[in-house]
Amino acid sequence: MDKEKILQSMTPEIYQRFRTAVSIRKWPDGRQLTQQQVETCMQAIIAYEHEYVAEHERTGYVAPKKKACATEHETPLKWQ
Repeated sequence: MDKEKILQSMTPEIYQRFRTAVSIRKWPDGRQLTQQQVETCMQAIIAYEHEYVAEHERTGYVAPKKKACATEHETPLKWQ
């Protein structure tokens, strides 16, 4: 199934079920998700969010920092 067919068949309810299932690694009936099901659900979630969800509300979104970690008076850490 290609991306367009997935998006056409996904409703907001299915999207939420997939998010919950991936989060707790179980289907609503209590069966555990296989690794393949987790990966497939994640791909569907990402495709759905890219199309219908605002960037700042997407799974895994991290807001950009307002300022740099080190100021002009601080020296940044150097890893050895």
